[in-house]
Amino acid sequence: MHDMLFYLRLFTCRFVLLMAFVSLGSDGSFAKGIETGETIYNEQCAYCHGAAGDGTKKTTRALVGDKSLSQLAVFIQKAMPEDDPGTCTVEESKKVAEYIYTAFYSPDAQARLHPQQVSLSHLTVAQYRNAVADVIGSFRQQTGSSDGKQGLHGEYFSSKDTRGDKRVIDRIDPEINFDFGLLGPDTGTDKKIDADTFCIRWDGSVLAPETGTYEFVVHTEHALKFWVNEMKSPVVDAMVKSGSDTEYRASLFLIGGRRYSIRLEVFKGRNNSDKKKDKIKPAKASVSLGWLPPKHQKEEIIPARFLSAIRSAEVAVIATPFPPDDRSYGWERGTSVSREWVAATADAAMDVAGYVEAHLQELSGAANDAKDREAKLRIFCRTFAERAFRRPLTEDEKKQLVDRQFEGGADLALAMKRCVIRVLVSPDFLYPAIKGKKDSYAVAARLALVLWDSMPDQTLLTAAAQGKLTTRDQIAQQAERMINDPRARNKLQQFLLSWLKVEQSPEIVKDLKKYSDFDPAVAADLRTSMELFLEDIANSEMADFRQLLVSDNVFLNGRLAKFYSADLPADAKFTKVKMDNGKRAGVLTQPYMLSAFAYPEESSPIHRGVVIIRGILGVTLLPPANATFKPFSASEHPGLTTRERISLQTRPDSCVGCHAVINSLGFTLEQYDAVGRYREKEHAKLIDVSGQYNARDGSLAKFAGARELARYLADSDETHEAFSRQMFQQFVKQPVRAYGLESSGKLKQKFAEHGYNIRKLLVEIAVIASQ
Repeated sequence: MHDMLFYLRLFTCRFVLLMAFVSLGSDGSFAKGIETGETIYNEQCAYCHGAAGDGTKKTTRALVGDKSLSQLAVFIQKAMPEDDPGTCTVEESKKVAEYIYTAFYSPDAQARLHPQQVSLSHLTVAQYRNAVADVIGSFRQQTGSSDGKQGLHGEYFSSKDTRGDKRVIDRIDPEINFDFGLLGPDTGTDKKIDADTFCIRWDGSVLAPETGTYEFVVHTEHALKFWVNEMKSPVVDAMVKSGSDTEYRASLFLIGGRRYSIRLEVFKGRNNSDKKKDKIKPAKASVSLGWLPPKHQKEEIIPARFLSAIRSAEVAVIATPFPPDDRSYGWERGTSVSREWVAATADAAMDVAGYVEAHLQELSGAANDAKDREAKLRIFCRTFAERAFRRPLTEDEKKQLVDRQFEGGADLALAMKRCVIRVLVSPDFLYPAIKGKKDSYAVAARLALVLWDSMPDQTLLTAAAQGKLTTRDQIAQQAERMINDPRARNKLQQFLLSWLKVEQSPEIVKDLKKYSDFDPAVAADLRTSMELFLEDIANSEMADFRQLLVSDNVFLNGRLAKFYSADLPADAKFTKVKMDNGKRAGVLTQPYMLSAFAYPEESSPIHRGVVIIRGILGVTLLPPANATFKPFSASEHPGLTTRERISLQTRPDSCVGCHAVINSLGFTLEQYDAVGRYREKEHAKLIDVSGQYNARDGSLAKFAGARELARYLADSDETHEAFSRQMFQQFVKQPVRAYGLESSGKLKQKFAEHGYNIRKLLVEIAVIASQ
């Protein structure tokens, strides 16, 4: 028995030695073919990237990213090691990539190592302003958001003012931009308006498409009054004209996604510059109402699509300065607290209290001399607190927040202000999910934050009170209703602009020597064209995401039609047309995108490629190795095409890792110049629009031109996953994996099941985040 064990051990040792000998390389070392990915990493990578990919003094950046396993292997094989790129064999690259990917690189690996959770967050600046506006707005009589008719209600009077029965015209004017000349408004009937003495009143509301400061501009030769939001006091009162002024401006801060009441009254009287009646000089009459929205480069007549003949309730706009929200993760987050933020919440609470005091009788229904004023103010304060907390108050909260403020014969207005301030600085208002409750009121609060950045409306609160927010179907039914609200549509539009990396509305300036007719008006029209394209698809019944990439529709007006050689009248309003005989491809070839991501003189494949990589494919790019990168001047290389110049400049090993992907995608758009005009040649050379992309599944996709690339992206699982993930994070303001490692995949699956309907995807996001 012992002999048998001895020979068995001897055989085993000889076998091990034999295998070791067979595995020796020509230099006497063990062949790398039997090394594991972990061994290769520890021997060749860890000294730079750290034992767990967490970086070293040499390379401080953590080894994490969103490349797929196959993409990572290709990258390692081409670009690693940094001091001798390309020396890693294909087999070694696959092994080390698999180890890195599963150990710490991939998002799932990071989620396992550092489990993501739903972060405790306070209201963002936008959420704070929306919440306050809706809490106060809940005490006002609300009107319908719109009757579907675009424009303002116009009443024309053949008299010096709007009193009496001299109204001759009653209609809806889509825009306010008239030149009546010397004859006055044309009634279109037998009734006439005195050309020397008449007045006009336009009434309705205006929708603010984004948050920020708006400059309203009225042009007229005559006396006027102009109101926005606050109907008691005009923002422009020029009833007594001085000199020859014809332009009047007013700046207001407005919250995006909301309608604001608006009224304009213009009065034309006889010109008495000459005292003798037989020498009265006729005076022309014209009037226009325009604006300069935030981030826009050019003043414009307020378009009909933002106007409604239905007046809205006043909106409480609290513009207290707040420190900016953290955007380091790509979306606004309320996860950091600073002294500045705390101070801002206190200042804002006092501003709100002052606003409520100024409108107290209207909001509370308590007249200053009413005997039951205290009782009504107590009810108002309790209701205010409940709506701010998004739930009923406890008995103790009623005593502490409300009743105690009114004790001892306190001044009633001061008691109200104390109550409002205490409510608005309370964690229950500032941190909607601080207690982590799972009841129906918490579901309602999360739904409103996700879809509206605001508070639950009465319909939602009623559903919560009745226990009708407990099942997935019940939540989805409410979400379906809520996505039709202007606040949800506005939030969706802002997300789409963010997805395309144009949320900050980059200023577009072109070389006037080369593009003499590209002026600020064209640049402003291009932005409008882009916004109309996004709205048209996102708000349609199908809301098909793929159409964002493959549709050949473009919105043009007369000015843009002239610039892009399209067949439209010079005075045409924005109209959906097809350009360049089907050579357009969704957002990739929208003239605004092509112009925004280009240089003043030349196109920029790099900028365009980065947008596709970062936005549409959702891939994280490392910062450029050369932070002072400047493109080779076209004048220094007059015989080279843009593709040739970029390829020459990004040839170095330090560039090729990223630019091999960026350039290849950007080159597919080279048939569109710096202003988005279609071309087929550059410097008398046919433009090469071939490109390729190493997909996450390891396949190599090749395409020639924008339409082939657009079709590939529209059908790509990568694109669908990236869009749904980014949309979740923008709306919920939390990482998608905080809701489970499988949440991103499930979201993409639901997206596909619903035919890539953007609106249905939004409902799914709201359900996941609210349950």
